[in-house]
Amino acid sequence: MISNGAFGRRLRLRRLFRNDSRRLLVVPLDHSVSDGPITGGEGLDALVGRLATNGVDAVVLHKGSLRHVDPAWFGSTSLIVHLSAGTVHASDPDAKYLVAGVEESLRLGADAVSVHVNLGSDGERQQITDLAAVADACDRWNVPLLAMMYPRGPRITDPRDPALVAHAVTLASDLGADLVKAPYVGSVTEMKEITSRSPVPVITVGGPRNDDEGQVLAQVGEALSAGVAGVAMGRNVFEAPDPGLMAAKLAHLIHSE
Repeated sequence: MISNGAFGRRLRLRRLFRNDSRRLLVVPLDHSVSDGPITGGEGLDALVGRLATNGVDAVVLHKGSLRHVDPAWFGSTSLIVHLSAGTVHASDPDAKYLVAGVEESLRLGADAVSVHVNLGSDGERQQITDLAAVADACDRWNVPLLAMMYPRGPRITDPRDPALVAHAVTLASDLGADLVKAPYVGSVTEMKEITSRSPVPVITVGGPRNDDEGQVLAQVGEALSAGVAGVAMGRNVFEAPDPGLMAAKLAHLIHSE
């Protein structure tokens, strides 16, 4: 766990890493803004409850979603408020823009905030500007920042290219992120080189929906052996037949080593 920074920031980071000082299981639930409903017939509150009671360290939610979730769940899991938005229906689906701020997120009870940057997209300039502005506000309010960094855009041919992923991680840390979410490059050796050089913890992307649960868990195990600090997994958790059970299996894998 990161130990630098002011007391408030360190306190919030301790909450985030409450189950393990080295590793995190994060479940992003921000997909509903970009893609539409994600919970099926269950409802968001029930889904968050299943995750919170099965070892998930943090969930990522948009600000309005919090009106429909019981605050009691956040006694056992942390809240990351996502500040970026964009939809699959836009002329540029890779464009992301800010729809919430750090101070607002604190009023809502956030332990941390997150920002999405698509490195190589047509809107990269604005997304990097937004990341830097959010990092400044996080310094002012002592709030941990998770930067979700994706090599993604018309000039990106391989989003898992090790050089690109290393650049994305470096960009995020250089601009003030406390944690970086980035793709796993597919090679333990090459990913270990990225994580060993990063001054901040790197957690991997959960990837597209895969019905083979064993394969998903094996991929997470491989990434952990490459030195990542955990995983941010959305679809392979909330679209699983039993999201709570899948979360529990991931939590055991991530926190048992």
